[in-house]
Amino acid sequence: MTATSAQSRNQVLRGCLGRFATGVAVVTFDGFADGTAKRHGLTINSFTSVSLDPPLVLVAIQRSVRAHALLHGRPFAVNVLGAEQRGLATHFAGRPHADPDWVEGAHAPRLAGSVSWFECTPWSEHDGGDHTLFLGKVERFGHRPGPCLGFADGSFITIPETTP
Repeated sequence: MTATSAQSRNQVLRGCLGRFATGVAVVTFDGFADGTAKRHGLTINSFTSVSLDPPLVLVAIQRSVRAHALLHGRPFAVNVLGAEQRGLATHFAGRPHADPDWVEGAHAPRLAGSVSWFECTPWSEHDGGDHTLFLGKVERFGHRPGPCLGFADGSFITIPETTP
């Protein structure tokens, strides 16, 4: 399918990009909203490793999201969700329905039960058009067994755990 008008171009582009299956993660951090300290989380699928030496990861956060400005210069954690954690994905995507279980990290708060997690300190920020690319230096990390939550074609999917 190709774009036939300027108006439909973004819709077609979004559909094309949606064909690429991704994992689902939640970026968590402590920040201030309305003058009070508060826990924040954002569901993302734009997460990638950048470097092993030094250990760096990247998350892309849309500028129009309220928590975007709150993340600037703050330590954060990336929580890769397990297949059974779909409720957390929707909760942090703007449809809150339950209080998540938190883990006090050494650098940033984490979500309990994530398939893998990365606690990061700020490394750099870069303009990414309508997103900001936040690079974090991985300070602590861990994982557990189990299938992962994925996203493709506008729907959640299960990414099975593979065994060598």
